[in-house]
Amino acid sequence: MKEFFKVLDIETVLGLVPQFRPVDAEPVDLDAAGGRILAEDVFAAERLPDFARSTVDGYALRAASTFGASESSPALFQVIGAVAMGETARMTVSIGEAVRIATGGMLPPGADSVVMIEHAEAVDDTAIEVIRSVAPGQNLIAAGEDFEAGARIAARGRCLRPQDMGVLAAFGRARIQAFRLPVVGIISTGDELVPIDAVPAPAQVRDVNSYTLAGLVAETGSVSKRFGIIKDDFPSLYSACARALECCDMVLISGGSSVGVRDYTVEAISAFAGSEILVHGIAISPGKPTILARVGRKALWGLPGHVVSAMIVFTRITRPFLRHIGGRCDPYSADVSIPARLSRNVASVQGRTDFIRVRLTRHGAELWAEPVLGKSGLLNTMVHADGIIEIGKNIEGLEEGTSVEVILF
Repeated sequence: MKEFFKVLDIETVLGLVPQFRPVDAEPVDLDAAGGRILAEDVFAAERLPDFARSTVDGYALRAASTFGASESSPALFQVIGAVAMGETARMTVSIGEAVRIATGGMLPPGADSVVMIEHAEAVDDTAIEVIRSVAPGQNLIAAGEDFEAGARIAARGRCLRPQDMGVLAAFGRARIQAFRLPVVGIISTGDELVPIDAVPAPAQVRDVNSYTLAGLVAETGSVSKRFGIIKDDFPSLYSACARALECCDMVLISGGSSVGVRDYTVEAISAFAGSEILVHGIAISPGKPTILARVGRKALWGLPGHVVSAMIVFTRITRPFLRHIGGRCDPYSADVSIPARLSRNVASVQGRTDFIRVRLTRHGAELWAEPVLGKSGLLNTMVHADGIIEIGKNIEGLEEGTSVEVILF
């Protein structure tokens, strides 16, 4: 019977992330760049905005001319012109003068503030009274206030959000360099598996893990490629792995990671020239029988066959590796968590990290995390759960009422 290699803790396994290289970059049009990972630092070629502009409809003037202005003692200004949107302001504003300006309009030379139109009253076509004072710089955006020339406007490894795309558009970047979307090969192993459109015979089950793993891969912004169901024999598994490694950036084998005479994952991996098994067993529950190998530049995973174990291992361990090879600068920070109180005592074993599925319920003003208990082969425990809580390897269980962080699915 095959034995596990030395079981590693989760921190040690995650420390292996930098051993794998990110995928290559490719040019991407800005209108298709949402959600892509930037593969270059982008710097401002000029300042933004390149001119001072108003943030309100009103009058551009010198703030000092308004000091002391009030409804009972308004300040009188001569209106010397107007600046339309998109027009270059050519008149110069002196003390006691004002220029009509629209939101976004270019501030004329000499003006250092804008009084809102609501705080000015027309005396006639050429004069206004201002009833409220303004400070220098009020109601305007100064030249370079958004970005100075030479400033980094977007960093390599950043996932581009709509606001990032807006900044790039403001500087005229119609095309950027983004990391290619990683392709993840998914191989399901087991003589008991049948396709989802088949009727299982006695002792057979439909292939579930291909679809749960494909969904998890898609959530990272990567692309999955399924290689079907592979029977429990060495030639079939080796051939499937070879095909997957040829065209994919990472390979997930579902099943075949436990200790058993019919599990050929280790043998198949070892048959590749230059391959190295980095992990064979992780001190976590569920998911202990997990394999991580390096074949050339690529990560090949042997995930547990039980659906809950496979999903939790992917979420907590495999996902940072995939985010890293996809070019992200923050591969470990994908989790969204919220605080809650534990609704009952939960046992744990020291020396391993336990992941407990929980559903969230609200009692009064507080959220409570209710453990969803069940075996790692029961899919319903994941369906009914809203997330998981992590019990550290040095903690011997948690008591009812303990404050916990629920990592949301």
